[in-house]
Amino acid sequence: MTDIAPPLHAVLQQLGDLLTHGAYAEALSVAEQAQLSFPAHPELTRLHGVTLLQLGRLGDAARILQRAAELAPENVEIQCNLASLQLQNNDANGAIERLRATLRRSPGHPMILFGLGNALMAEARHLQARESFAMATHRAPDHPGLRLNLAAAELALGNPRQAAIHIDEALQLAPGYDAAYALHGHVLQALGQPRQAAQAWQRAEQMQPRHPQYPFQVGLMLDESGQLSQAAEAYARAWRLDQSSGPALSQWVFAKRRLCDWNGLDALAEQLRQAVVEQRAGITPFGFLAEDASAAEQRRCAATFAAEIELRMEPLRRQLALVHAQPERGAPIRVGFVSNGFGDHPTGLLTVALFEALHGSDLDVHLFATAPGDGGEIRRRLEAATTLHDTSALNHERTAQAIHEAGIEILFDLRGYGGGSNAELFALRPAPVQVNWLAYPGTSGAPWMDYVLADAVVLPPELREGHSEKVVRLPRCFQPNDNTRVLGEAPPRARCGLPEQGTVFASFNNSYKINPAAFARFMLVLRDVPGSVLWLLSGPEGADERLRAAAQALEIDPARLVFLPRMPHAAYLAHYTHADLFLDTLPYGAHTTASDALWAGCPVLTRAGDTFAGRVAASLLSHAGLPELVVESENAFIEMAVDLGRHPEALRTLREHLQQQRARNPLFDMRSFAGDFRRAVQGMSARHRIGRPAADIDL
Repeated sequence: MTDIAPPLHAVLQQLGDLLTHGAYAEALSVAEQAQLSFPAHPELTRLHGVTLLQLGRLGDAARILQRAAELAPENVEIQCNLASLQLQNNDANGAIERLRATLRRSPGHPMILFGLGNALMAEARHLQARESFAMATHRAPDHPGLRLNLAAAELALGNPRQAAIHIDEALQLAPGYDAAYALHGHVLQALGQPRQAAQAWQRAEQMQPRHPQYPFQVGLMLDESGQLSQAAEAYARAWRLDQSSGPALSQWVFAKRRLCDWNGLDALAEQLRQAVVEQRAGITPFGFLAEDASAAEQRRCAATFAAEIELRMEPLRRQLALVHAQPERGAPIRVGFVSNGFGDHPTGLLTVALFEALHGSDLDVHLFATAPGDGGEIRRRLEAATTLHDTSALNHERTAQAIHEAGIEILFDLRGYGGGSNAELFALRPAPVQVNWLAYPGTSGAPWMDYVLADAVVLPPELREGHSEKVVRLPRCFQPNDNTRVLGEAPPRARCGLPEQGTVFASFNNSYKINPAAFARFMLVLRDVPGSVLWLLSGPEGADERLRAAAQALEIDPARLVFLPRMPHAAYLAHYTHADLFLDTLPYGAHTTASDALWAGCPVLTRAGDTFAGRVAASLLSHAGLPELVVESENAFIEMAVDLGRHPEALRTLREHLQQQRARNPLFDMRSFAGDFRRAVQGMSARHRIGRPAADIDL
């Protein structure tokens, strides 16, 4: 080969610098101009193709890189670039074939092994990827990126501690390597250490303060570790760096709702709804339930979110290739339930009596607990009534294998898109029939979810199109309850911060459900019921003070807001003794708290909303025989609350009715609920066993 002329050498050096610093538009201009003078130089042609690849012009990149390959057929870098192009075109298998062919010509070449490992990771062939990265490190021991990719493979294989070792090796080679701290954050999260994970992501952000993903991940980990105000600040930083980011916007809005920080919230919420209309990726469906949105918008949000998960998990699902054997004729129906809440948690509290009622039936019930046991009474009852599998130490792949090996025919997701979501697990299709139920009051929008379990009040025919799943309607409220709960004795009113006289309105919903409109309704009720107070569940990090300030702005004495600190469930339940009327919220209403109130004898006032999330209390009241407490309008809500608040004898009558009816109220009859639940499961199983697709089932 002839010596490279100085002008070309300078151009190649300039292109390398521009690509290193991400100045792709300028690099393209330089490459195009240089190609006019040096049209047949393979390295210049390759860099031209790499620039186009970085700019996302995949068709042009393919044409230029193919020309480079014709100029230098044995060039390893060109073949690796073509493989990267195939990866971007979702052709991982093509990239693997290309790189293996190149590797046969250049055995042990670290760059080829590096690219091959990346292609294998894209195909979820994590074990082979680990081998490829490990071989590359032997030939290039000082390459920190190889160590990092090896760590990523170990993490994907469910070996976070081994991953941490390789990250340390990478940092020894490159102490300022921001990507290493970022991956360390993922490892620490997998180890259940969110505070330390936040610190790792903060180090990455310090090194690359313009990278929007870093503050976003900081926010997620601070959020998970209970540092919500700091999490909100991190989400805001991420969004300001990238205002097209759906994840940052949705998490920031949801954090502000939880903090009752309504400053600027309306404008952000409107941007969030517009982002859903545009089908922007990464908007979390659970937080979106608290927005003033229609069922159709909620479905669009969930479907967009699910599509990302489906694409991400498809290679692993293909690798697992779980084949579901048809149950033998007459075999019992093996039913599975997945949740991180099988303990002293709303999920455990709601389901424990149902599982006890199903014990000994023809349903073979298995629980898959994705969080460790808390050692409490609810966990012990669940373990006694079911076969409980502790999968808390397993990743999604291994959990899916465990569910499949257990022979589960119908699998219920009891988390949905809430905290501790198992959407990635369900996307692997560990069971032939999969059902959305209980904790996530909306549609999954997911192709891997066959049914949603509901009732005619929470999901009436006019809301049917808002759900992607087939609907199974129970003849009773879809929400079970623990009818063995014992009401303890509450401390005196004064110790609770309540006045000795006057109506006590309560709304123990989570803080994100109390939006400005709901709060304004509450204040109108207080204004018109002299001597009354509003009893709320204490919110996070300054939320109580913000609500008091909001009351002051609406000319209500802030002292009329009383806050109940968080406490064990039995103690919390006893406090309903002092609550005269529970006031519900919209668009996201009371669920477990509403059934808690009714069980304790406290009447609930609600208005049926326009989505599943806003209709649960209406279902509870309808099935409890108190449909008159479900009003039709905002004005009717205020008028009835005021009327009841001014007539304590009417509230006492409602309380006595609830207490007298509790033992025989259909809402709390778990024996009958278990019978209806069995019929629903049998209906789904029957269709599956005769080879019919899922269909709406109305019991």
